[in-house]
This record gives sequence, structure tokens and C-alpha cells, in this order.
Amino acid sequence: MSRAFLIVMDSVGIGGAPDADAYFNDGRPDTGANTLGHIDAARPLSMPVLDGLGLGAALHLASGLTPRGLGAAPRGLWGAATELSRGKDTPSGHWEIAGLPVPWDWTYFPDANPALPPEVLARIRDLAGTGGTLANIHASGTQVIADFGAEHLRTGWPICYTSADSVLQIAAHEDAFGLDRLIALCRDMAPMLHGMRVGRVIARPFTGPEGAFARTANRRDFAIAPPGRTILDIAQGAGRITHGVGKIGDIFSHRGITRLHKGQDDAALAEALIGLAERAEPGSLTFANFVEFDSRFGHRRDVEGYAGHLEWFDTVAGRLLERLRPGDLAIFTADHGNDPSWTGTDHTRERVPVLGWGLGPRAVGQVAFADIGASVMAHLGLPAPDHGASFL
Repeated sequence: MSRAFLIVMDSVGIGGAPDADAYFNDGRPDTGANTLGHIDAARPLSMPVLDGLGLGAALHLASGLTPRGLGAAPRGLWGAATELSRGKDTPSGHWEIAGLPVPWDWTYFPDANPALPPEVLARIRDLAGTGGTLANIHASGTQVIADFGAEHLRTGWPICYTSADSVLQIAAHEDAFGLDRLIALCRDMAPMLHGMRVGRVIARPFTGPEGAFARTANRRDFAIAPPGRTILDIAQGAGRITHGVGKIGDIFSHRGITRLHKGQDDAALAEALIGLAERAEPGSLTFANFVEFDSRFGHRRDVEGYAGHLEWFDTVAGRLLERLRPGDLAIFTADHGNDPSWTGTDHTRERVPVLGWGLGPRAVGQVAFADIGASVMAHLGLPAPDHGASFL
């Protein structure tokens, strides 16, 4: 039986979202945001593998932008996908790709000081056993640790913050506060926040002395459970093996995943994915997320770093495709944008690329996020999710 590999390049948007004007960064609408396009404009990209599938063509289709470094004649399946769900965050994008548009409006905390309501702060204090909390603002994760890390070490109080996403993040020092204690705090906070329609509670551990704090790879996301069937549920229910790589377990509340493959960074996840291309079972579904585009470079507005990571990932894609078997399908896409040239530090509302290997040259045009999941199911010979239509 054929296998399917669905790879999400977290935040690699290609501009052109028709409703970008309804989403903001530091008061500026996302109109014109274009993660891949603006990176390529600043420094022409060399990505022969993904561009060969149609990455440059997808960028032009989505936003009308003619790239500088990309633009090879497509040899794979290519198109651009538009999101229906209201939001520009990780759960919304991944759920909709998996065939489940978000059926509600997320709760977002106001960009104010304090940003979090008193009842949330009180619950954090009770669960942590501390006399208070720190920050309670909209913030960049690296900046909030730099600003409040020393006080956290003195008081033992957790650092609590949010962003433009529907999220509560809690940062604490792995040694002084305790990693297990931080994860337990976030896990126990999650039911309250999920009841408020807040998408995720994220544990953000860091280490190091004052003046040299650094976040670690021991982040944990506690996401609200998808409210309906996803491609993972359908595939596992049909007796297929499903592999989740990276954050997929957290994003889908560990539902529908037979085996989870995690790593300390994207390089480790790449090796896990390459290994699955070599040995994953016939008929299996592998769903992977590569997050460092977003966490290391997008939020930090590092154009050059993002460019380098894109080019590194292109070599990973090449290694993956070399190991796929006849009849396999690989689709590369993204869940939202995070334009490193844009105002602010948050995600940007954008269309995303849809690039496929295994079916030969095929232009699928403008599609919906949910069409990606429906197409994966069609390839595997399984029932489609409740939303989306196959473009295969």
C-alpha cells in the first residue's frame, strides 16, 4: 500500500491572504505580509528541491510576487492554500490542514498590562504555590525572559505572558523552579483555559545565569482537543499506523497518533523523518512539523537566519524524496506566516504553499487548507474528513 508524508514547515507563508487586513501586528494590518517573498527579496534563496516542485510558482500564484531566487519550472504538484478558520496560529492551521476548520472564535487576551484576567492569575498562584506572578503582558518569549528572569530567580514566581495567538505561556527556570513543576503547572492550568476557548497553554522552560538566559528544547504545549475528526483519527481508526513528528502530538492532544517521534531541534526531527521514509509501514501516514522557522527566526525577526533555515530544509527535503518508494506521496505545506520583515513579533495571516512529490507535474491552483487533508486521505484510499475536497 502507498504511504503518505505530510510535512508542515511552520510559518512559511507566501502572502496573498484575502482577509489579511483583519489581522494585526503592533497595530499594523497584515496586508502585504509575505514570509517567503520578503525573505527572497532581501536575499535570493537557493532551494532547488522545493523550488523544483513548484515553490516559486506557488509564491507567484498566492501573492503575485515574482521571486528573485526561486521560479523553476514546476516538476511536482503545486498550488497555494487559503485558510478558512479565524486565526493565524498553530492549532488553527494544523487542524484545518487535517480536515477540521475551527468552528469557534478563539479567545485572545488584550494587549494591555495586565493582559491576563485576575481569575487566571489567581489559579496560577494557587497551583504554583507562589505569592504572585510576573509579567502578565503581551511579549516576545525571549524578551520576557530577559526582562523578568532575574526577578523570577529572586522570587520564584512564574513568568506569565501571552501574544497575538490564543495562548497562555508560562516561563520558568528549569533548575530554580523545576522542569517537572513547570510542566505540571501548565498541564493543570489547561482545563481552565480550554474552557475559555484559549487554544494552548505552553510551558516555556529556560536555563542559565542572569544575563545569559536561554530557552531550552523542553517546551510542552497543552492544546485544546480538536472538536471533530481529523485525518489522524480517520487513519488510525482504519487500522493504519500514524506517525507524528515534532509538535504534532501536542497540537492534536496526542489523539490519533500511533507513534510519536520527538527531537531536541529541527535537525533531530529531520533525522526522524528520514528514518521514517526508509522504514515506515505500507499504508501509513506520517504527519510532521518543523517549528524552528517560526520559533527561532520568524518571531525574532531574523531574515538571514530564516533564509539559512529554508535552504537547510531544502536539503532535508531532497534527502527525504530520495528515500520515498514508488506510490508514496509527500506534501509540503505550512500553517500560517511569520514574516520576519514585518512589524511586531507575531504570526502573519498568509496563504501557504502546497507542494507534492509522487504524482508528477500537476498545477492544483488555489485550494483550501482542508483540501490538503482530503487529498492525503484519497491517496491512502481512506474516507475523507468532514471538510475539504481532494485535488488529486
